[in-house]
Amino acid sequence: MKPAGSNNKKEFPKDPSQALEQLMESFGSTVMYTAYFYTGDRHLAEDISQEVFLRAYRNWNSFRGDSTVKTWLTTIAINICRDKMGVRSFAEQPTDPSGMDRGRTINVEDEVLRRLQKSEILRHLLRLPLPYQEALYLYYYLDLGTREIAEATSSPEGTVRNRLHRAREALAREMRKEETADEGYGK
Repeated sequence: MKPAGSNNKKEFPKDPSQALEQLMESFGSTVMYTAYFYTGDRHLAEDISQEVFLRAYRNWNSFRGDSTVKTWLTTIAINICRDKMGVRSFAEQPTDPSGMDRGRTINVEDEVLRRLQKSEILRHLLRLPLPYQEALYLYYYLDLGTREIAEATSSPEGTVRNRLHRAREALAREMRKEETADEGYGK
């Protein structure tokens, strides 16, 4: 039995049926959050997640393991989302996947503060162009490296690094802009 969260194909059973259960256990929430980020619709995200794992099952034996399993599944999820949504218009906004977590038991005060902080940052992030939103989400929410993001989005790694750099700068500008406006309002 493999430890939860393993990311190398060799750590999974060769039989697609056995691998599928472990893939769903290890990466189900990652796939679901990614689908929700792109669609903003929980039901559509659930449908997309099922489709991701169906494709993973069908293609398990042809997956060579050149990338990590997480990157492979994220790539499938992104491609299905893009297909379902059409090439998303820049007017559509990704949705904060943390809004899907409903069943966890946690200190209510801590949870409220955490969500306020995340939603504040997300509010600023959603003002950025879509490629910047996507790069920041994959890097900070899913903890993918630049090489993995490049594979998942079919973009050159240099482009991903550039987007991350520019996205961080743009996010900082957005946050400073609001701080300046708030300071001016209080006078």
